[in-house]
Amino acid sequence: MNLTKYLAITNALFTVLIFGLIIYGNLILFNLSCIAIFISVTVRTILTPISEKLKLCIISAFVITVILQMVFNVQVVFPSEGTLIRKLFGVIVMLLPLMVNRFIYTGRDVNLYLPSLQEMGVVSFSELMEKTRDVLEIVNKISKTTKCISVNNVLEVVQDLPRHDSFRYINNESLTKAYFEEAQKSLDDPYVYIIISNTGSAASEMLSVFTQRQYNHASLSFDRDLKTIISYNGGEKVYPPGLNHEMIEFFKKKSDASIIVYRLPCRKDQKKMILDKIEEINRVGSAYNVLGLLFKYSHRPNIMFCSQFVYKMLVISELAYFDSQNEKVCPTDFVEKDYYRKLQFDYELKFQ
Repeated sequence: MNLTKYLAITNALFTVLIFGLIIYGNLILFNLSCIAIFISVTVRTILTPISEKLKLCIISAFVITVILQMVFNVQVVFPSEGTLIRKLFGVIVMLLPLMVNRFIYTGRDVNLYLPSLQEMGVVSFSELMEKTRDVLEIVNKISKTTKCISVNNVLEVVQDLPRHDSFRYINNESLTKAYFEEAQKSLDDPYVYIIISNTGSAASEMLSVFTQRQYNHASLSFDRDLKTIISYNGGEKVYPPGLNHEMIEFFKKKSDASIIVYRLPCRKDQKKMILDKIEEINRVGSAYNVLGLLFKYSHRPNIMFCSQFVYKMLVISELAYFDSQNEKVCPTDFVEKDYYRKLQFDYELKFQ
């Protein structure tokens, strides 16, 4: 069996394994899965066209990693009975060797090449400057990543996770009668407004590490003054996570927070379709799709994250201007995938 086929088979098996562990996993299954992943990445490393010394170093690192993972499972994931959130973190830690191994093999014809000491001594000035810039860029990225994934941010996100539920509706009737009255007044406005925000919240900062985007939240409004701004969020520890009315002051989580407001032309009946759907979600119930951020999956129709919600509303009202699965839409897609220039920039609001 060649490496390409091996990668395809193991990736499919591990996808099934991940979902099974989150729902049904116990300590024994978690530790056995860590060992299975260790065996898999070890085989991948052996099949990868690199030097024997480098293979030995990588495999040794994986041995240390699997030991630490099993200690983590005992001490953190299953100190007693494992909760869904603890299992989720356990799976993320479990997948670290796969993430590292992904960078070892980059293609069928690619060989990792380590230069000799003699070759390293013959380096032109331009090559040296290029390598220096690369190193500085890496250091800069590490610095930004460290800042985003700070202890305070991690603790804030972890402490907030128990409020979430990605399998059942926990937010009902959070939108008031006053909100819908205000939205009705805005139906004659010939635009619906899409808001992309850089809030600086702990969750947003950590998401930026993975998305490599500054703006990581999307909202929808029926009026230009944003009196009716709405989206899926964590509820600011006031309301349950899910569909909530957003206040402008909630967006200022850091000194350089900002929002960009775009307008999209629409008919009154299209805005009414969106409002009717929002009324239905508010009545039936909703929840914030935390797991969907990782697995691009929604267990129930009204379990969504912010950009998933905004895109779904555009689809329902026949206003969508790009094609995508709503679970795969990220906030910046509304701007970056506007190939036909349907959106119109309206204004930017900075909180400095």
